[in-house]
Amino acid sequence: MRIPDGRECKFFYGDYYRGRNFEECRAMSSPEDKRSWTSSYCKSCPLPDYLRNNSCDNLVYSVYLENFLFKKRIRVKAWCKKRHVVVRDPNVGCGYCHQVDLLS
Repeated sequence: MRIPDGRECKFFYGDYYRGRNFEECRAMSSPEDKRSWTSSYCKSCPLPDYLRNNSCDNLVYSVYLENFLFKKRIRVKAWCKKRHVVVRDPNVGCGYCHQVDLLS
């Protein structure tokens, strides 16, 4: 589904049927973060870019709100479930999964 700034994100959900105005981010890890989330956070969220740049099925994302200079912003951490390592750059991935696919 498209987020308010026009990018595609599979974790954003909006229900506008018959006047409803319900929006949520289904990637948020914490219930507290889900309650305080608004669609204005989507403008600075890096997750839609990560999803567009890397379509690896082995990446698991952890999304949470972080306090930064008197305001909150979205932070995303990625984890490779095949190698069980933290991914430094989710745009590229862990570097192992696609390397194995190329050798096969």
